[in-house]
Amino acid sequence: MRIPIQSVTPKTGHAEISGWVHEVRDLGGLAFFLIRDRTGIIQVTIPKKKVSEAVLAAAKAVSRESIVRVTGTVKAMEKAPGGRELVPDSFEIVSLAETPLPLDVVEKVPADLDTRLDARFLDVRRPRVAAVFQIRSAAMHAINDFLHKEGFTSITTPKIVAAATEGGTELFPIAYFDKEAFLNQSPQLYKQMMMAAGFEKVYEIGPIFRAEEHNTTKHLNEATSIDIEVSFADHHEVMRILEELIVKTYEYVNVTCGDQLANLEINDFAVPRTPFARLPYADAIAIAQKKIADPIKFGDDISAAAEHAIGAEMGDHYFIVDWPSEIRPYYAMPYENDPTICKAFDLMHPRMELSSGAQRVHKYELLVSQIKKKGLNPESFEFYLRPFRFGMPPHAGWGLGADRLIMTMLGLGNVREAVLFPRDMHRLVP
Repeated sequence: MRIPIQSVTPKTGHAEISGWVHEVRDLGGLAFFLIRDRTGIIQVTIPKKKVSEAVLAAAKAVSRESIVRVTGTVKAMEKAPGGRELVPDSFEIVSLAETPLPLDVVEKVPADLDTRLDARFLDVRRPRVAAVFQIRSAAMHAINDFLHKEGFTSITTPKIVAAATEGGTELFPIAYFDKEAFLNQSPQLYKQMMMAAGFEKVYEIGPIFRAEEHNTTKHLNEATSIDIEVSFADHHEVMRILEELIVKTYEYVNVTCGDQLANLEINDFAVPRTPFARLPYADAIAIAQKKIADPIKFGDDISAAAEHAIGAEMGDHYFIVDWPSEIRPYYAMPYENDPTICKAFDLMHPRMELSSGAQRVHKYELLVSQIKKKGLNPESFEFYLRPFRFGMPPHAGWGLGADRLIMTMLGLGNVREAVLFPRDMHRLVP
């Protein structure tokens, strides 16, 4: 019976392994094969005068990245990976790989990102790339676990919708029988509707779609969003939840993903400290004005250059709070003493924005008024507005970009490296 390569030790005695041929070295009388599965690599040593003709014939015919099944005796070998080697009794080619390969899995020959994404199935065979997605899986586990322990209910909301979350043109229209429909920008409206249902704490991890014509290292047209909504809470409470979630996720990765962090050559994995700094929007603009040449003033959105300048000043995760109401969505709650400022926030990594959230407007009349102020038609939002007429509790929430979280956590250069099959302006396959 096949056993995982990581479990094979000299004490195993006789073993059967299956995996991909990672590397081949032929030294004349000896041939060495490194065989790889998802748990690790083992050296298969073939002394040509001591093995059967069938083993020699298979070893000669096999190509790199072919799948093989090998049985044999496990011995200690100090210089071999894991300090052990397998000397085969049988060597079977299960699936022969074509040559040449689209890219070098051993990474002796570098490949650009487009080449890697075109052959993503092969790219992810590389231990360094696989490590990213093993860490991402661990991070998603930690996030789910944290939110369940906090008393959240997992929900699933539609991705085909009749109205935009925030208005605007950044929408993907789709043919939906005889109706106009769009791919959803966010689960925002449905999260809020569930507050009227009495669920009090909900979360969703799922895809969102933005038809933005960006072609940068941090934008995608299909992304994964981690969203929460909490009843009887203000913006301060959900910021606390967000910073605790970030720290717990980092801690879990640090404890459980040591091998994967080593594959990525991350030796100084730093867990952020709480509480994260709260930087008022006005102060963030003042920092940017001092540090960048581009003109930026109060009431402007924060540009990428400004983000970098402010991030360099702050040095770790931080919140930008107290945004101008004019540049935030209609559902952000304005301050009672100054309606020009709202109870909205962004969670920032020194490199980029990770999350956006706010205390929401829960009063029907105020919500309708703010929808109109944004130049939108309340009739288009009737399905969303209706619950606000039948008892809507105060509530707050946020959306966190899973792809950017992994990108910044691991210091990746491009968000596409954190996504198995990214979708952007130019990439629709594989």
